Amino acid sequence: AQQGCIREKTYGKQKIYFADQEQLPAASDAELRGLDGDITTLSGKLQVLQQSCRQMEGELKELNGSMTTSEMAREIEELKRDCASYEEKLERMKSATNHVTPEEKEKARSCRGQRQYCKEWRRRKRMATELLDAILEGYPKSKKQFFEEVGIETDEDHHVTLPAAV
Repeated sequence: AQQGCIREKTYGKQKIYFADQEQLPAASDAELRGLDGDITTLSGKLQVLQQSCRQMEGELKELNGSMTTSEMAREIEELKRDCASYEEKLERMKSATNHVTPEEKEKARSCRGQRQYCKEWRRRKRMATELLDAILEGYPKSKKQFFEEVGIETDEDHHVTLPAAV
């Protein structure tokens, strides 16, 4: 401050020091326009670099979220083991000689629980049929078109029949 390189101002009890701009050379209009052009080109480069940085950060985030090669290898091995065990189970089921005999099948049908389920099946089917018939009384289209529009699948569509009453 004593040499005149910087200036000192006193505000109350505080002193502020700043560069003496009178000693700096004054820039001409051409120099200012050149500096403005430099600022514009550097700002454009900055935006391009920021966009590139955002893109790379997105790629990095995506890569960090995906599985590594070793994790993929472990997953593939685990899936192969599962597949092999399922194939083995399927082969055991295909080669099983203990299929249900007609006598066992008849015994299962005569079971009290199976009769009860069939009775309930008939009751619910009858209720649904009566309800749908009531709806179809005022419906202008055919029964088949109504079922297609509503998405109703019947036992007959799947070729299922109720067991004979015991």
